[in-house]
Amino acid sequence: MQLNFTLTGGNIMKKALIICAAGMSSSLIAKKTTDFFAEKNLPIHVDATTVPTAPEAIERNDFDLYLLSPQARLNYDKLSGKVEAHDKKLINIPPTAYVPTEKGITEIAKIVFTEFKADLQKQKG
Repeated sequence: MQLNFTLTGGNIMKKALIICAAGMSSSLIAKKTTDFFAEKNLPIHVDATTVPTAPEAIERNDFDLYLLSPQARLNYDKLSGKVEAHDKKLINIPPTAYVPTEKGITEIAKIVFTEFKADLQKQKG
């Protein structure tokens, strides 16, 4: 499926947080995904944290979307209730999207963009 990474409007920054077991791979993927969106002039920032620090990050409610890395999936039930308490969404990242290659970054960007597209377009309208 091809996805057109363009918007008819929207300029308020949307933020997603990748939650990973150790944080090293997630930091790289978050940076590359943020760069991907910046190249397309999209107001989306992706950050990363670890499972032990995730509850605090979720409680601060600074992010619009939460993504769980494949190696942290066992924590889905533990974290989903905290995320849902803030009316946000927690998505499991497919292993094919969790690689710091062009294909992997494009796939994770599609997931994030699809979640944010309607909100970003509403901001302008």
